Parts: sequence; C-alpha cells; structure tokens
Amino acid sequence: MRPAVNVKSVTSNVGWSILSKTSTFGLKFVTVPILARLLSPQEFGAVAVALTVVQFLAMIGGAGLTSALVIQRDENMETVHSVFWANLAISCLMALGLFLSADLFAAFLGAPEAAPLLRVMSFLIPLQLGGDVAYALLARRMNFSKDAVWSMISESLGAVVAVVMALFGWGVWALMAQLFVSALVRLCGLFAVSHYRPRLVFQLRRVLALSRFSLGMMGSEVANFITFQSPMVVVSRALGLADAGAYSAANRFASIPNQIVLSAVMGVLFPAFSGMMDDRERRSQALMFSTQVTTVLLAPMMFGLWAVAEPAMRVLFGPQWAYAWPVLGLLALSKGILTPCSTFIPYLKGAGHGRALFWSAIIRAVATTAAVAYGASTGGLTGAMIWLCIVNGLTLIGYSRVVFRADGRPFLKGLAISSRPMLTAFVMALAVRLLLNAGAELLPNPVLQILAGAACGGVIYAGLIFLTERPLLLKIHQLVKKPRQDRTQGTG
Repeated sequence: MRPAVNVKSVTSNVGWSILSKTSTFGLKFVTVPILARLLSPQEFGAVAVALTVVQFLAMIGGAGLTSALVIQRDENMETVHSVFWANLAISCLMALGLFLSADLFAAFLGAPEAAPLLRVMSFLIPLQLGGDVAYALLARRMNFSKDAVWSMISESLGAVVAVVMALFGWGVWALMAQLFVSALVRLCGLFAVSHYRPRLVFQLRRVLALSRFSLGMMGSEVANFITFQSPMVVVSRALGLADAGAYSAANRFASIPNQIVLSAVMGVLFPAFSGMMDDRERRSQALMFSTQVTTVLLAPMMFGLWAVAEPAMRVLFGPQWAYAWPVLGLLALSKGILTPCSTFIPYLKGAGHGRALFWSAIIRAVATTAAVAYGASTGGLTGAMIWLCIVNGLTLIGYSRVVFRADGRPFLKGLAISSRPMLTAFVMALAVRLLLNAGAELLPNPVLQILAGAACGGVIYAGLIFLTERPLLLKIHQLVKKPRQDRTQGTG
C-alpha cells in the first residue's frame, strides 16, 4: 500500500530534496565558473549539444513506464521487474542506435565536431535509465531522503573529477567524466537504498497495462524536453558552437536556483498529488499553498540574478565570457517569469489530467521553438533570449488558465494569488538594478556590486513580502510551530 500523504510527509520530503539540490547548487556555483575559465565556449557548446541528444533518447527510452509505477495503488513486484527489463532493453537499443548514427545526429544539430562525443555519451543512456525503477520505488514510498543523500554524493564526486581533469588539461573530456561518474555513482546508490534487486521476471501484459498512462506522460515529457532544449539546438544551428557554448554556460548557472527549489518540489509533489486523487479539496489547497511557497522562494533568486547579471558574469566566468552577460540576465528573467508554474506540471500529472498536460506541453514546445528561432534570426543570441522571455510570459497565462480550470478555481483570482510573489520579486530586482546603476561610480568593483545588490535586494524583498504575503507567512509559521508542539507534548 502507498504511505499516507500529509503535510508533515510532504514537508519532510521537500526539505530533503531541497537539501540535495542545495548541495548541488553549492557545487555548481563553484565548478561551473571554474570549468568556464578552463574550457572554451566551443568545448562547452560541443558537450551541451551532444548531451541534448542523449537526454532526449534517455527520456523517450523510458516511455513513461516508471511514472506509471509511481501512481499504482499496490507495489506489485512482477510489474516492477517487467518495467525494469523493458527499460533496460529499450535503453540498450537507444544507445546502439545513437552510437551508429552519431555523425547523422551531430550534422543535424549543426555540430559535426560533436560526433565522437555522441558515441561515447551513448553509454550514458543505460546508466541513466537503469536506476529509474529504483527511484520510482523510493518516490512511491515518499522516501526522498535516501535519494537526496546519493544525489549529493554522486554530484560531489562528479564535480571533483571534472575540476581535477580540467586542471590537468583534459579539456572537454573533463565534462564527459563528470557525467559518467555522477550517473554511475547514483545508479549504484539507488539500488542500495531502495533494496531493489531485479529478477528474471517479465510479463508483457503488465507492461502494456501501464502503457496507456505512460505513453501519455511520455508525450508531454517529450514536448517539455523540446521546450527546454530547443533553444540550444536553434542557437547551435543558427549561430554556431561559440554562441551555443555561451548559452550553455549561462543557462547552467541560471538554472541553479531552479535545480534547488523547482526540481526538488516537483519530484515530491507528483506522488503527493497522486496520493490526494480522491480528495479534491485538500488537493486544491495543496496546489495553491505549494505554488505560493515555491514562488516566494524561487522568484527572488531568478530576478535577483537578472539584477546583478553584468557584474556576476565578469566575476564568475572571467573576461572571455563577459560579452554574454545579457544572455545570463535574460535567461534568469525568463525563468523567473515561470516561477508560479512550478507546481502546475506535477499537479496535472498527479491529478490525472494527462490530456490537458499533453496539449499544453505541445503548444508550449511549438511556441518556444518558433520564438527562439525568430529571435535568433533577427537579433542574434540576445534577440533569441528576449523572445524566450516573451513566450514564457504567454506560457504563464496559458498554463494558469489550464490548471485553475482543472482545479475549479476562478482564473483571474488564481493567477493573482499565485503570481503576486513573482511581481513582488520583480519590483525588488528593478529597485536593485536602479540602485546599482545610480551608484556605479561609488562601487566600481563588480564583487562589491554583487554584494551590495544581494544585501539591498534581501532587505527590500523581506519588507515587501511582509506587507503582501502576511497570511502565507502566518500559515508557514503555524506549520513549523505545530511539529514542535507535537514533539513537546510527546516528551511531556
């Protein structure tokens, strides 16, 4: 049976996931700038383009079967084993196809130099898919603490290996080693903590029984993947590997706050919303509360990075990347616009609105690809990022309409409540940017500019949030206070 889903279990698991992502943030905060100084934009671009293909094939290779495992009421081991062997067989076929067709894929992406990397990276596909079943079992059991520990260990070892190899002149292979070390260590860790041991059991009918849900999920995941990765492909084909490398470096750094909060929350909320399938009122309350909390946490990081993008690019990445600071700022801005959508995808998945999720993802993928392509053709890399911001603003409105309609909540009211912390964060960031521009002569050092911007932004945002989100803050305080009271009563 599935474990009970309540505020305590969700909060605990979100906490563990955020701890995991925070450790990853700390590592990438250090390693991405170091690697950017040791490697060229072309090397970053080659690995980023190759990784796009590998991630896409790994995603469709799983066919959404492990997501289907998460929402099953009972943990049937015959089904689990069948999914494992189906995943493994598909992933091996994907890897073989990529290995043999590496030149074709690299040419299509406008990066023929990446073909040798694609051949090596094809072996990542079985490594990534091999642990999906073990992770699905942990997600079903709402046991994210164990996954969090191994995520931290795998990311740490991968980062250390990459930096050491880059220092010794291994170039692009340092990035490759980071991917393989992290994937292998996490694979071993997932099997260890889930206590899952594959057995030679395969029943096709059990796999087919999951396919209706899994194929729908795969379709939406493919569309979401295209949304996130199409800018890299468009930039590589239209503008070359140097601009692709600049985009990759800026996107890696701008995505760090997302990896801390967004990916941690989404991973927990999918099984949590699934566990509330039969309780619409509780699910609706959880949707709004989780949306507000994640926006309060994530929006100031993204908009704050936009405010200090210019000095941040010079300090963190060095002079060879200084020209790309508008790209970093616009990427942070584009991600900040979408912060209220942080809980929408897991809500639609967990509440069983697969069709709405699928068509929303398709429309978003087409719009994003078209907008970035138009921007790249008319305004280069900066133009592509401007159009990405525009299409993300439209995406916020579209996703909000779909989700609040599915939830039975008035659209404008839901949009106002969920987006209010985002608008507050934007006001803060705008104030910080104006203050930094006004005090440019007093703070010529970029390090001082970043520190001053962070300090001013923190004070301004804290004051604005206290004024605009007092009911939310009170609710959070009550949730934090209740476990303490329970512990006190238990020991009394």
